[in-house]
Amino acid sequence: MKYSRTTMAFAIAGALALSSTLVACGDDDSKGADSNAKVTLNVVGLLPGAKPEAQTALAAEVADFQKENPNITIQTKDYEWKATTFAADLAGGTLPTVFEIPFTDAKTLIANGQIADMQASVDTLSYAKNFNPNVLQYGQGPDGHVYAIPAKSVYAVGLHYNRDLFTKAGLDPAKPPTTWDEVRTAAKAIAEKTQQAGFAQMAKDGTGGWQLTVDTYARGGRLEDGKKATLTNDATKASLQFLKDMRWTDNSMGANFDYDWTGINQAFAAGKIGMYTSGQDVYTSLVQTNNIDPKTYGLTMIPLTGGDAGVLGGGTMAAVSAKANANEKAAAIKWIDYHYLRKYTSEAAAKKVADIQLASKQPVGTPELPIFSQQQYETYQGWIKPLVNVPLDQMTSFTSKVFQAKVVNEPAIATQDVYKSLDSVVQAVLTDKNANIDQLLTDANTKAQRAIDSAG
Repeated sequence: MKYSRTTMAFAIAGALALSSTLVACGDDDSKGADSNAKVTLNVVGLLPGAKPEAQTALAAEVADFQKENPNITIQTKDYEWKATTFAADLAGGTLPTVFEIPFTDAKTLIANGQIADMQASVDTLSYAKNFNPNVLQYGQGPDGHVYAIPAKSVYAVGLHYNRDLFTKAGLDPAKPPTTWDEVRTAAKAIAEKTQQAGFAQMAKDGTGGWQLTVDTYARGGRLEDGKKATLTNDATKASLQFLKDMRWTDNSMGANFDYDWTGINQAFAAGKIGMYTSGQDVYTSLVQTNNIDPKTYGLTMIPLTGGDAGVLGGGTMAAVSAKANANEKAAAIKWIDYHYLRKYTSEAAAKKVADIQLASKQPVGTPELPIFSQQQYETYQGWIKPLVNVPLDQMTSFTSKVFQAKVVNEPAIATQDVYKSLDSVVQAVLTDKNANIDQLLTDANTKAQRAIDSAG
C-alpha cells in the first residue's frame, strides 16, 4: 500500500472485567487430537447477502484449504454478529464451531465457559509468540491461556463520506471535514443541494450506543471510570446536542433514524447518505455486500477535539465452541491460521489470498491496523502492493493520520448493555424535538450502572 506511516500509537491497555462467576479453566485437550481423523468443521462464512463474487472467492479458499488438509471438510455458514441475537444463538447451539466475536465479549464468554481453551492449539503456530500482546490479551483467560484469537485486524473508527454527494453539494471531496463544525456545514450543504441525508447515525441493536461512544471519545469523554458509569459526561452531552442541532435546526440528517450497521451501509452505498462513522475496514463489506461504486467512496479521520480525545478502536476474534472435541479444535486452529492469519506472516499466502480476491473482483488492500507488529504489517503491505485494487488515494486523510491518534478501547464492563442503554437516547434525540438530553442520559446512566454492577 501507498500510505505513509508513523510509529503506531495504539496500545489498547487494560483487561476487561470478568463476570462475577468464574469457571475453572481447564487444559486445552487438542494435544490428544488424531491428525489423521476425518473432521467436518462448521465455520463462519460471509455476511448474509454477500455478492456471488465474494462467495466464489470464499469457495476457492475453502477448496485450497481442503487440498492442503484432505482430512478436513469445511462447511461455511453466512452469519452476522448482532448483540441482540448472539446470546440466543450461542445458547441454542446454532452457531458454527468456529465463530467470530468482538474483542469486548471474549472475557465474559471465557468466564462463562462458553468458548474453548485454545492455548495448546495456538502453540502449534510458528508465529504464536509474535501477536501484539495488547491485542492478544483480550482473548486470554485468568490462567493466561488463549481462548479467543485475534482474527481480523483491529479497527479504528473513521468518517466515511460520499465523494459524489460532496461534489454535487459544491464541496471539495479532496478536502473532507476536519472539525465537527465543518461536518455540520458539509451535512447541511449536502442535504440542501442533493436532498439526501448529509449525515446519518446508527441508532439500534447497540449500534446507537456504539457510535455515540465514538462521538464521546472524539470529544475527550469516557463512558466508564473503573466500575462507575459516566454517561452524563459533558462530551456525550455535546455529541447529542450536535446530533439534535443537525436533525432539528439544519434538517440535514434525512428521514431514517432507525439505522443499524447493515442498514446504514446499504443506504450509504446507494448514495443516500453523505457521511457516517464506522470502522475503517467497512469498505470491504460495502463492496462485497452493497456493491458500492469505488469512485464515490472517501474515508477521513473523525474530528478530534480536547486533550483526551481519541478514536474508538475494536476488532474481531475467532472463537471455538466449548463443545468442540480435540480433533475439531485441531482442525479449527488450522482454519483460523489459513483463513485469517497466515497472509500476514507468509508472502506466498499473502499473494495467494490476494490473487483469489482479485480474480473474484474483491477488495485487496483495505486499510487495517496490525494484529502483529507494525513492522510485520508493513512487510505484508509490501507483499500485496502490486495487487491492491482499493482506492487508497481516497483514504489518505485517514491513513496518514490514524497512527498518530490515541486509539481508545470500548467501555470495558458490560459493553453491549452500556451501548443498548444509549440506543434509546440517540433515537429520542433524533425523533423528539423536545428531548431532554440531561434527563435521557441520567436514566441511561442508571441502566448502565445496573448492568456494570451485575457484571461484577
